[in-house]
Amino acid sequence: MHNLSTILRKFTEITKTLAGNLVDKNGNVPRRGPKPMFSDVEVIALSMTQEYQGIDSENMLFHQLSEYKEEIPNLISRRQYNDRRKQTSDLSAKIRERIVLEIDGHENVFCIDSKPLPVCRLARYKRNKMGRGNYEKSPSLGHCAAQGMKYFGYKIHAVCGLNGTIHSFDLTKASVHDLNYTKDVKQMFNNCTIIGDKGYIGRQVQLDLFESANIRLEVPYRKNQKDKKPCCAAFALARKRVETVFSQLQDQFMIERNYAKAYMGYFTRILAKITSFTILQYINLINGKPIGRVKHALI
Repeated sequence: MHNLSTILRKFTEITKTLAGNLVDKNGNVPRRGPKPMFSDVEVIALSMTQEYQGIDSENMLFHQLSEYKEEIPNLISRRQYNDRRKQTSDLSAKIRERIVLEIDGHENVFCIDSKPLPVCRLARYKRNKMGRGNYEKSPSLGHCAAQGMKYFGYKIHAVCGLNGTIHSFDLTKASVHDLNYTKDVKQMFNNCTIIGDKGYIGRQVQLDLFESANIRLEVPYRKNQKDKKPCCAAFALARKRVETVFSQLQDQFMIERNYAKAYMGYFTRILAKITSFTILQYINLINGKPIGRVKHALI
């Protein structure tokens, strides 16, 4: 399916249904003042359509949409789309959470991992202006041990189920250690098992997760650890699920390609890519297909 109007209509129908009481009958978040003709739900659907089609330029998106003026009569301008895409990010996140519950709301085994997200080449990092003036949201230098590379940008942390659905994710500076994300994990999960790689080794962290939220953190031991024990083969196989998810986000949704100039725009586009990925999994689920085959969801 390559018709932008048809894809937009499909995403709008599903998004509006899942939004439920979060929006009014026209698909807008209840608020004062005049209601937009191009609804909030349609803005989210258009954002997901852009990511599904692999269109990384808003200029190119609206150039292609000019062919569908009759089919999309209330289409907003590029500037309005850019602004409202950020304004509706909270609604998009809530809808994505509802989709996740529809897919696997009773999961009790998860995988955790992180992926580097460079924002520019190392040769240009000193000239980068993203997040300037706000240290907490600015990118930083970091090192990826898995790929053996130094980079400048952010790091995405994600917790996903064994079927590949991302339950939770967050962005941090590239220099932030993976273990810091476990502080958020224990606020969102409980009574479950989480499988990680060697980046999550930490006796104190494992104990804290177990005592505070009854979370069993399973990680492979290093060869030089005195109390090492062999890693369960089932856990090692299950951990590859989150790596597959990251590969899909990189391959189809080009998660590392992001031309935003500010942090909020950057985060909004990352959210749109993950939301689009999740809704395609949901479409596969309701059509009785393997949810991981997101490339074939709309065929």
